[in-house]
Amino acid sequence: MTAPIACTLTGPELAERRNAILNALRKATVRTHRLPNGYAYDFHVSAEMPAQLERLVALERQCCEFLNFNVVETLNTIRLEVTGSPEAVAVIEELFGSADEA
Repeated sequence: MTAPIACTLTGPELAERRNAILNALRKATVRTHRLPNGYAYDFHVSAEMPAQLERLVALERQCCEFLNFNVVETLNTIRLEVTGSPEAVAVIEELFGSADEA
């Protein structure tokens, strides 16, 4: 059974999440890649970035069970992959950004 495409955050909670975390990560995104079922967001490697991404993933898993998250670290970048059903891609674009914005 697939989780319904619905965020459990209230409007004010989502606004706070965007102000506190999502907007900063969007600004830090170096490159965005379209995946068949979502997007991948690349960031420069820094001492803080892995912890920031892990915090975001932990928070998002609580309110958006319909999304899947994967953090991949390489020597030069750290990548956040956000995927879901075809219907979830629009939500991913709204929250995290699309390839057109990178």
